[in-house]
Amino acid sequence: MLFADPNPLYPLAAEPVTDVSGVTVDRLRHEEEQAYYNDLYLLAPVGYFVVGLDHGILQANLVGAEMLGIPRATPQRHQLRSFISPAYLPDFDSFFSRALNSETPLQCRLLLQVGTRPPLQVTLLASADGSGQACRVVVERAEGKLAALERSEERFRRIVHSAEEGIWEIDAASITTFVNPKMAAMLGYDIEEMLDRPLVAFMDQEGRALLERNIGRRQQGIAERHEFKFISREAREVWTTMSTSPILDAAGNYLGALAMVTDITDRKASTEQIWQQANFDYLTGLPNRHMFMDRLRQETRKADRSAAFLALLFIDLDHFKEVNDQQGHAAGDALLVETTRRIGACVRSSDTLARMGGDEFTVILSGLDHVSSVERIAQSIIAALSKPFDLRGQRVLISASVGIALYPPDAKDLDELLARADQAMYASKNGGRNRFSYFTPDLQEAAQARQNMGADLRRAITAGQFEILYQPIVSLHTGAVHKAEALLRWHHPTRGLLGPAEFIPFAESNGMIVDIGDWVFREAARQAHAWQASIDPSFQVNVNKSPVQFRRDADMYDGWLTYLEQLGLPRQSIVIEITESVLMQGAEQVLARLQQYRAMGLQVALDDFGTGYSSLSHLKKFDIDYVKIDQSFVSQLETDDGDLALCEAIIAMAHKLGLKVVAEGVETPGQRQLLAEAGCDYAQGYVFAHPLPAGEFEEMARESRKALA
Repeated sequence: MLFADPNPLYPLAAEPVTDVSGVTVDRLRHEEEQAYYNDLYLLAPVGYFVVGLDHGILQANLVGAEMLGIPRATPQRHQLRSFISPAYLPDFDSFFSRALNSETPLQCRLLLQVGTRPPLQVTLLASADGSGQACRVVVERAEGKLAALERSEERFRRIVHSAEEGIWEIDAASITTFVNPKMAAMLGYDIEEMLDRPLVAFMDQEGRALLERNIGRRQQGIAERHEFKFISREAREVWTTMSTSPILDAAGNYLGALAMVTDITDRKASTEQIWQQANFDYLTGLPNRHMFMDRLRQETRKADRSAAFLALLFIDLDHFKEVNDQQGHAAGDALLVETTRRIGACVRSSDTLARMGGDEFTVILSGLDHVSSVERIAQSIIAALSKPFDLRGQRVLISASVGIALYPPDAKDLDELLARADQAMYASKNGGRNRFSYFTPDLQEAAQARQNMGADLRRAITAGQFEILYQPIVSLHTGAVHKAEALLRWHHPTRGLLGPAEFIPFAESNGMIVDIGDWVFREAARQAHAWQASIDPSFQVNVNKSPVQFRRDADMYDGWLTYLEQLGLPRQSIVIEITESVLMQGAEQVLARLQQYRAMGLQVALDDFGTGYSSLSHLKKFDIDYVKIDQSFVSQLETDDGDLALCEAIIAMAHKLGLKVVAEGVETPGQRQLLAEAGCDYAQGYVFAHPLPAGEFEEMARESRKALA
């Protein structure tokens, strides 16, 4: 087998040949043959050499280098002939000369003089490598291959058993077939106790799941490296890094795996301790300022993606300094620990309670639908901290001043949110302590107004206080009313008629917007059905949806479909209006929602176009039917050529994409004329009519169509 390969292991061709890519064939051949040499001969139990014409040693395997006492990395400094006892040199020269001139293996028995060590009786086998420039020589001790193999195996056993790493072998069924002493000691077992046991016997549920996930990769012959946790005999967690190499037979079938295992438990514990110290307060175990900021950043991002909001509470203990000064720091520490327990009992497990330092705490209340929830929690914290503390038998009374800031209503970013919560906390201090405040007196009043408005809104639907007015949307080609935009109004029992801006923000913050939006949709659908009978079978009604409502009313879709079917109303009769800002918030979620609308047969209009950040790519990506030009561009059409050019560009772009265009806020005949000349499809505004009750709207719509009859 050693002489089966006819190619030289150490090519010595004088003239290298270059292929078309510029890479020498000799170099590639050398690399391939070097790999072949390493695979076959490096660990062979006999000495193996490649020897040049001048007897110089070109390559040596591990046993050969040790046998001669030469460095394997630089064997070229030595000649094999110099190691032959002088009495045997003529025999060696004859033997070597014949080997160079014949590829047939030759054998002789010689005495090898190895430095100061006793000479070795060896057997040499040699064969030409095929190039005529080198010879392969096998040097075998006279004791024979069996003894050499036994000595090699003994060396392997010494290496394995004294290794500082654990070695673990499993078969194809993940049953332990071998572990070295280090591996057994690592888990607190004797070697015999681990053999023939399944690998999963030394793992917890998490480890078993990881093993199950990776079994396919090992069976495919893929080596892996993982951090892995084992369970010791004493049920102690042992963290390791484990490098696993699959064992395959000649046909590539999976036979098992061999792993090198390093215990990193102490290192991991040290890393964990460093992380703990960097992120958590040593006294209370709460997140510290660093971890708090990270959590706050995450929660504000969630709030940006959803319709919910979050509240930040700053809590400062009143009279804490007196406790520290009078009873000592140990008592102060005990008070802080008990404070942590009491505040923690007032908040949800999903909320974040942190200690900012000293006697300052913060609470992040996330995923909230109702502002009233914030005030209820703040009041419960104040009540809990106003109860007496028992400190080493001493009864101590303190209180807390709480500041509240809301995101996003009260702040645009983290710094602003923190500053306003802090400002609100000082407002509580200045207001007499033992209370909560919002960051300004105006917000404090607004909080009371929210509470009152929330109660009023809950009564508004059942009391029939909402009304929808309809603004005509007119065809600029025919002058006829083709559509109507539904605009909500509230007949408040004490404040009179309120527009959407005066109550929709309250409805969004307390969750009422969902119920109100459902009422508007159904009322608009009912009116569209009536007008299709009295005005035109293709008449449409546009319904506005706020960003909050857009993201949160998914459960009502089925109810809407059922209602449209009950009315016998074609689904394209309803046009859902959304603003540009909706497209910028959670694009994938928006895309999915618009696809749901289209699946229902509803149409979609993009309102206030040009005021946000929509691009041509948005119009292509999202399912939009109408673009509504914002009134800020329409108002200056007659005096500003730039606005006119912009409107013309929007109209042309929309038409190229197959979209219809509606101009909003048209107030003069001149504006109407310019828009018609620019090719705009529809317009709405005071030049046609103010928002009208349903009866007046129907009368106007009929009049607009008489000229078409």
